[in-house]
Amino acid sequence: MISPARQRLLVRAGYLNRARQYFADAGVLEVETPLLSNAAVTDPHVDCLPAGNQQFLRPSPEYALKRLLCEGSGDIYEIGKVFRQGEHSRRHNPEFTMVEWYRLGFDLQAMITDTIAFIKRLAADARHPVGAVKQLTYAELFAEFAGVDSLSAPTENLKSYAIGTLGDQLSIDLPAALGSDRQAWLDLIMSHVIEPALQRNNPETLIAVTHYPAEQALLAKLSEKNPETAERFEIYYRGNELANGFYELQDPIEQRQRFMKDRVKRKAVGQPVPDIDEAFLTALTRGLPECSGVAVGLDRLMMSCEGYSRIDQTLALSTNNIQP
Repeated sequence: MISPARQRLLVRAGYLNRARQYFADAGVLEVETPLLSNAAVTDPHVDCLPAGNQQFLRPSPEYALKRLLCEGSGDIYEIGKVFRQGEHSRRHNPEFTMVEWYRLGFDLQAMITDTIAFIKRLAADARHPVGAVKQLTYAELFAEFAGVDSLSAPTENLKSYAIGTLGDQLSIDLPAALGSDRQAWLDLIMSHVIEPALQRNNPETLIAVTHYPAEQALLAKLSEKNPETAERFEIYYRGNELANGFYELQDPIEQRQRFMKDRVKRKAVGQPVPDIDEAFLTALTRGLPECSGVAVGLDRLMMSCEGYSRIDQTLALSTNNIQP
């Protein structure tokens, strides 16, 4: 009889094998980049783990992979460990495995199609293989599941909706903490209203959400058709966010401006303000090819497709301090 521990390892090994086979079939080259970085990321939603000697454990291989793209690597992918400070919960572990890849010449829709095919391939023999697929914009998602206009509703309206809908779920000091930060209220509605609704109403439907507000562009190009939105997508399945992808921004000047805005936001709320990753920006000045990229959380994917209730059930050994 196979022990539960070995069965868990076999399931994980199967996902890793199928991931590598998917990319081998597509002619995408596997690479390895450093776990250590000389600069933390400026993203206000991500806190890097310090590694000593003024270095940090990477929260993503993104900057390193893009540096390789600028050097002429061609289509590449990496499967590796990434780290986020303070992420301890049923769905979060401070150390987790990310699958990230880049395809030259792919626009946003081509990358969405590729990502869905990847997820379907990995989950083909899972307890919950992907069946139906639905695609809608961020604005359509908010209209359907929250009845609010994510692009034009005044911040006060978003605030009133969130407080009225969530009520006692919110701590007393949260409204003051979020203040007039429009994106913070949108994030709250997404995490506390829409994501639970997706899990209740569409648990077996894989949902691709596109064209996030421009303020949430991160490293994505803005849409030429509607500059109020970004060429960014996320994918949800069984209530969990599995993937985050971009039609990649190539302009180093615009990218620096976004990093500077991130630093202002971090300073305003008392977060550490990291230096900008100059090595990454220098690479962009040499030229990032026209491409799209995506990152998929392998552990979260396994959790969703195998029906696990906790992320540590997907791991060989857990560093999480959340009790079962």
